[in-house]
Amino acid sequence: MTDEPARARPDWRFRKTSSTMTLSSPAGASIDEALDFLARYPDVQAIDIVMTDCHGIGRGKIIRRHELESLYTSGRSMPASLFGQDVAGYDVESSGVVVADGGDKRCWPLPGTLGMMPHTGRGQVLVTMYDGDTPFVAEPRPVLVRQIERACAAGFAPKGAFELEFYLIDRERGADGRYHPARYALTGRRSPHRNTMAVDELDEMAPLFEAIYAGAEHLGLTLEALISEYAVGQYELTIRYRDLLSAADDVIIAKRLIRSCARRFGMEACFMAKPFGTEAGSGMHLHLSLADSDGANLFADQADGSLSPLMLNAIAGIRHTVADTMLVLAPFLNSWRRFASTSYSPASDDWGIENRNVALRVPATGAKSRHFEHRVAGVDSNPYLVAAVTLAGALDGIEQRLDPGAPLEGGPRVDGRASLPRSWLDAIDLAERSEFLRTVLGPVFHKAFVAIKRAEHDQLAIEVTEQEWTLYGFTV
Repeated sequence: MTDEPARARPDWRFRKTSSTMTLSSPAGASIDEALDFLARYPDVQAIDIVMTDCHGIGRGKIIRRHELESLYTSGRSMPASLFGQDVAGYDVESSGVVVADGGDKRCWPLPGTLGMMPHTGRGQVLVTMYDGDTPFVAEPRPVLVRQIERACAAGFAPKGAFELEFYLIDRERGADGRYHPARYALTGRRSPHRNTMAVDELDEMAPLFEAIYAGAEHLGLTLEALISEYAVGQYELTIRYRDLLSAADDVIIAKRLIRSCARRFGMEACFMAKPFGTEAGSGMHLHLSLADSDGANLFADQADGSLSPLMLNAIAGIRHTVADTMLVLAPFLNSWRRFASTSYSPASDDWGIENRNVALRVPATGAKSRHFEHRVAGVDSNPYLVAAVTLAGALDGIEQRLDPGAPLEGGPRVDGRASLPRSWLDAIDLAERSEFLRTVLGPVFHKAFVAIKRAEHDQLAIEVTEQEWTLYGFTV
């Protein structure tokens, strides 16, 4: 993975501290971005403005061309209660956000995120919410910003990239009433086999992926390797390694791009962690390293070929905190189905070298580009929160000089999940008690996030499934 920015954007630390720049918004975006976009795309008549909620879902508006400049000079109002809603968009009163902070607040565009989506004919820009000149405390992106500020204060520049696994699904249910993997965009065939890493599989889906890559160019998003994954209809895309905040932004942009392109080919992109019970789950692996002020990798191997003590401290810190973060890494009921089999979906605190059965893997990269991969999060999780808790745990480990212990060799430990929550409800309970998570998220966000997840759990707990009717309805 190369470390080279795809979108031209000023360094966020400079935007925050420099007194020599004239900014039109507290988020740092310049009106010049809007003017350049309008000049480059004279036929574009509408722009999607997208704010990311606690679930990683885009909430916002579609504005008209003539409104874009005012977005950059005056911002745009949106209700703060968006951060107190469940995944279906219903208010959760116990979040504390709906009533106390539920009024409109001003949203501003994020620098470098304005781009064109050629397949829709509209532009797109990410926005972030402010309470006056202060980032809104119940929004997920500022949670990551705070941890990056903490890292920078310690002399570290966090770098990272996410890998996205997802399924392409037929839009309509089959004759059996179930959803099925999509037919190929080129031939209309449907594969009966996994065809893991088959190049011809990618060729038959090429028209869709060509549209995705074309859209990525207009959005300043550098998508890299594409593979067919370990199940029929499952694929993986990797994204360019870069600064950690931009890497999280990239996930929001990429998921929306993939989803909207798929719809125009008569299929749907599915980012559930486990859409099919007997097939592979979909993860969102985070690759992470720390650089110094000159960009040199601080996780690079030592002169004698041994692993960096700093990286080992970071791994130890994450091992120490991963249990507290499981609600972030697996935020929905469906997320926990991915751990039913530990094969390549480790719900543990193990680490290892070139071992895909562990939670924290050190890939066999070159000595200078050494980093580790956090493999627990599902693709349904919020990238800002995943990056924030991972970085926070790493920094704790570095500050406390923790020892990760011996790396695991071979398959997963039988007792590998002993110290971790075993279910969604256990994760909710642990997250509510966790001082680590409260500190990282902040008290307002922590209260809202836990309350929303508990409300979702309680709603699903009273639902009687078709499976229950099949097993028990006329039998017990």
